Amino acid sequence: MLRAAENDAPTEEPEVSAPADDGAGRLLVQRGPFTGPSDLVPEDLYAEVLRGTARRERTGIRLTPGTLVTTNTYWGRLHATYWQRWTAVREVRVDLHAAGTGRVRLMASDTNKVPRTVAVANVDGSGEVVLTGAIDRFLDGGGMWLEMVTDVGELTVSDVRWSVPRQAADRPTSMTICTFNRVEDCLNTLQALGDDPEALERLEIVRVVDQGTDPLESRDRFTEVMAGLGAKLRYQRQPNLGGAGGFTRGLFEATAGAPESDHDVLLMDDDVLLEPEIVVRLTGFAACTTHPTIVGGQMLNLLHPDHVHITAEYALPEKMKVGIPVPGAMREAHLLGRDERLLPMVQDRRVDTEYNGWWSCLIPAAIVRAVGYPLPLFFQWDDVEFGYRAREHGFPTVSLPGAGVWHADFGWKDWDEWHRYFNQRNGLITAALRTGFDRRVVTGTVIELLAQYLVAMQYGLAATLLQAVEDFLDGPSVLDDGSAHAAAEIRRIRAEYPETKAVPIDELGLDFRETQVHLAPPGKPSKMVRTWGKRLLLQATGRVPFRTGMVPAGEAHWWFVSLFERAIVTDMAETGVRVRTRDRDRQQELVRRATGTVRRLWTDGGAVAQQWRDAAPRLTARENWARLYGLTEER
Repeated sequence: MLRAAENDAPTEEPEVSAPADDGAGRLLVQRGPFTGPSDLVPEDLYAEVLRGTARRERTGIRLTPGTLVTTNTYWGRLHATYWQRWTAVREVRVDLHAAGTGRVRLMASDTNKVPRTVAVANVDGSGEVVLTGAIDRFLDGGGMWLEMVTDVGELTVSDVRWSVPRQAADRPTSMTICTFNRVEDCLNTLQALGDDPEALERLEIVRVVDQGTDPLESRDRFTEVMAGLGAKLRYQRQPNLGGAGGFTRGLFEATAGAPESDHDVLLMDDDVLLEPEIVVRLTGFAACTTHPTIVGGQMLNLLHPDHVHITAEYALPEKMKVGIPVPGAMREAHLLGRDERLLPMVQDRRVDTEYNGWWSCLIPAAIVRAVGYPLPLFFQWDDVEFGYRAREHGFPTVSLPGAGVWHADFGWKDWDEWHRYFNQRNGLITAALRTGFDRRVVTGTVIELLAQYLVAMQYGLAATLLQAVEDFLDGPSVLDDGSAHAAAEIRRIRAEYPETKAVPIDELGLDFRETQVHLAPPGKPSKMVRTWGKRLLLQATGRVPFRTGMVPAGEAHWWFVSLFERAIVTDMAETGVRVRTRDRDRQQELVRRATGTVRRLWTDGGAVAQQWRDAAPRLTARENWARLYGLTEER
C-alpha cells in the first residue's frame, strides 16, 4: 500500500478538547466502534490489525508493541466523498482518548484508493487527541480513517468521535419499525437500540407498527424492552397492510400536525441485526445535506455478514427489474477481501443511487409533504416508486456507505414465492406511473417470462405472473383495500401448484437413482429465442434427454431445467426441494389464459396506465391512508 512518509507528515501534539457534541456548534456524525453488535459480526469490519496484536472492545482498542491498526474498513471510514458532494461541510474533526506511547494518524484516500496522511498526533501519556481534516479533495471519491501504530510501547485508543460544524437547527427524527409475526427479531432490534443511549437520544420517538397475529405485547420480554425505551416508545396495532402500510403509518403520524411539528422518519425493518451506530450516521448526514435528501442505509447480508448486497442501485420498471447495480457500485462484495491491487474492498469511488430499500432509510418530512405518501402496494416496489417519485420532484437519494444493517440474504430466497405477485404487479404499476410505459417493452417482458416459466415447469409462477398482469389491468381499484385481499388470494392460487412448495428431501421417498445431480453446461446460450424453440420442440415430441434428476439451486436455469421430464430442484434456501413435473394439460391451460391476458395488455395497457396516473394523487393522499387505517381526521 502506498503511504506518505512519516517524516513528511505534519505532527501535532495531543491536545485536550471538548466533547464533539457538547452544544458548542458541532454535530456528532460518526463514532468509532472497534467491534460489532454481535459476535457473529467480524471485527475486521470495524478495525483491522495489519501487524502485531491488539485487543478490541466496543469503544476502544489496545495495541501491543510493534502493532499497526487501521480503520480503513466498512464501519471505520468517514466516506468523505459523499460529504463533499451532498453537504456544505468542509472539515471534520476526530476527537479520541489516547493513553500510552504511539502514534495516531488521520488518513485519507483519493478516488483510486491511494492513501495519504492528513494529520498526525504523537502520544506519550494520557489525554484527549484532536485531529482535523479538510473535506476538499473528494468530489469523485475517497474517504478518511485512522491508523494507530506502536513501536516499543503499548497504546490504548478509545471514545473515537467524528464531528462537523453544525449546519442548521436539529430536525427531530422518529424511527418506525414495521413488524409482522417476527416477535423475537423485532424485540432484539428494539433491545439493541435501548442498549445504546447515545443512539437512542437521536430519536424523538420509536414507533412500532405491529400488524401481526402474534403481537409483541404478548411477551413478557416486551415489558423489559419497553422500560429501556421509556417514553420514546409508541406501540400501535393495526390490520396487516404489508410493509407499505406499516412504514407509511410512521410517515403519516410524523406529518400529522403543522409542518413546524414534523419529524423526519427513519424506517427500519424488524428482522435485521441492528448496528445502533447507523442511527447516528444517518441522522447526522441528513442534518447536513444542502437540500432535503432521502438517506439510505445499505444492506449487509445476515447469513454472510462480511458481504454487502449492493452499494447503489437502479430499477427498470418496464422490465419489472429492481436491484440493478449502478456502474461502479459494489455487488455482493466481500468486504474483508482485497482488490486486484491487494487494497481493501471499500467503496472509494462515489456512486449515486436512484433509490434505497426500506430495510433502513431516513425520509425527511419535507419530502413527504412535497410528493405525497407511498402507494398502498402492500410491499415490493413501494420504496422504489417513492424514491423515483422523489427524484422527479428534485429530491435525491443517497445510499451512505458505512451505514448498514444486516438483513436476510436475498440470494438465499427463492424467486418462486407468493410475494413474486407483488414484485410483478407493482413493477407494472411503477412503470405506469414513472415511465412512458412502452407497451412493446412491457408486453415483450411478460411474454418472455411466461415462455421461460412454462418450459421450465414453473406453472405456479406463470399463474402468479398472469394474476399480477390481470390485476394491474383491472386498474387502481385493486388497491382500495391496501391489497390485503390480493395477498390472501395469491396464496390460494399458488396452493394449487405443488412445485411452488419446498419440501424436505427425505419426505419424498425417492430412489437414490432418481436424485443423481445434473449440472448445467457453463455459460448461457448465445441465442435465447432459438434455444427456447428447441426446448419446446423437444418437450412437444417427448424427446427431452433426462427423465428425472436433481438440479442444484444455482444450476436451475430455464434452458437447463427444460431438458427434464421431472426435475428435483433445490430450493434457494437449501432447506428442501421443489419437484417440477411436466404437465402438458396444465401448460396448455396456462397458454390459453396467457394469450388473452397478453392481448389485453397490448391493446389496453396504455389506457390502463393513464388510469393509474390519474388515480395516483388519490392513492397517495393522506385521506386515503386515513381511510385504510380506519381513522377519522378533523381538518
